[in-house]
Formats: sequence, structure tokens, C-alpha cells
Amino acid sequence: MSAIPPSAHLFILTGASRGMGLAMAEQLLRRGHTLVCISRGANPQLDAIAQASSAALHQWPQDLAQGAQAAHKLQDWLAAQGPATFASAALINNAGVIPRIAPLSASDADDLAHALRVGLEAPMQLTAAFLGATEAWDVPRKVLNISSGLGRRAMASQAAYCAAKAGMDHFTRCVALDEAAKPHGAKVCSLAPGVIDTDMQVQLRGAAPEDFPDLQNFTRLKAGGQLASPQDAAARVLAWLDRADFGAHPVADVRDA
Repeated sequence: MSAIPPSAHLFILTGASRGMGLAMAEQLLRRGHTLVCISRGANPQLDAIAQASSAALHQWPQDLAQGAQAAHKLQDWLAAQGPATFASAALINNAGVIPRIAPLSASDADDLAHALRVGLEAPMQLTAAFLGATEAWDVPRKVLNISSGLGRRAMASQAAYCAAKAGMDHFTRCVALDEAAKPHGAKVCSLAPGVIDTDMQVQLRGAAPEDFPDLQNFTRLKAGGQLASPQDAAARVLAWLDRADFGAHPVADVRDA
């Protein structure tokens, strides 16, 4: 692994194994960047890109349903780096899951718990670990939470996903108040990335019509070419992260740019 230059910019990204998360990881692997990917499995493709771009890459295989375990590992790793290692630090909470698409009355308790652990509990735990471990770092720090329009608009048969994203939006608002009261507080934002052509969309379009009243809407999005590619969506999200006014609005939508 290549040595970390003193001017390196640190990015910590969850859900980097596929979809927009993978596209973000690919785009973040540039010279002068250190990327920590937290996903269920490592991706050899990212290792090859890191080597070609002279970026520093750490891949941590981790089930984010075990969010406390991931948070402790992140906190310990950040503490070992020290406050003078990086020129900036950013956490991107991207991972999320959709449980079986069905009304809540037909949902499985374990499935619901898993969706909320990955989609809400783990981002809160990782954010707490990141902010606590870097609080003394005198460098710009950012937390970008990847939310969804479904956190702001209810949808039938999507109670767990909608609840996780709504919770993400609101805990981001709370953290923004916390950090604004500190002399060198982090900037935080919960950002809806728009509709993206990912496996999640395939899952929604494959739902049984009787279980998912909005099925036709998602089918029309695909047929009408209205889904952004993971690469384009990643570029827009990372451009938002790079904005000078990042965090001015704790809850935002990339389509408002």
C-alpha cells in the first residue's frame, strides 16, 4: 500500500461494493486521496484502480447490521492516525437496504430490524465515532448522509426504508445544531441523490403489483429514461460534497443544485 502523504484527503465510504457507492469509490480513488470503504465484501476492481491512481485504499469487509462493531473499528483507526495526518476528512454514509416490499402488516420483524440497523442505526453510530475521533483535528470535516426522496414522501409498502431515511434526515438536523455550537464543528448534510438506475430500482420494479401500488411509477421511470446512471449520480453527489456552502442546508436534494 502506498504511503499516505501529509496533504492527503480522507474519505470514509459505506456501501462501496455496488451501485452509486461503487461509482463514488471509483471517482474518489485519485492521487492525494485516502479512501476507507466499509462494505460487506472487498472489491478487487477498486484495488486495481487504487494502484493505478496512486491512491491509498483500505477495504473493510463489514456487515453494517453490526453498526457498533463498525463504529468501534472506525474510532480506533481514526485515533491511530493522529490530527496531523490528513488535510481534510469526510464520512459518506451511503449504505442502505430495502426489506421485502410489502405492507407493514405482512413484514417480517427480523427483516425490518435489519433495514433499520443498516439504514439508520449504523449511520448514526459511524457519525458519532467519526465526529468524536476527529473533534480535535484542525481540518475541514464533513459528514454526507445519502438520503432519499422517500424520507420526505411516504410510500405504501416501504415503511422501513422511508422511516430509515426520514430518521437520517432528522438526526442530521440535530447533528448540524450540535456542530454549529462548536468552534471547529463539522459540516453535515443529508442529501437525496435523485432516482438512480441501481439494483434497488430493479428490486422495486420486480415487486408484486398487489404488494406495491407504486410499481407502475417506477416502471415508467425506467421506460422513460429518467433514471440517472450510478456514475452520473456519483459525480453530482461528490460535487455537492465539494461545494463551498456544503452544510448550509442540513437536508437537501441534489436536484436543487
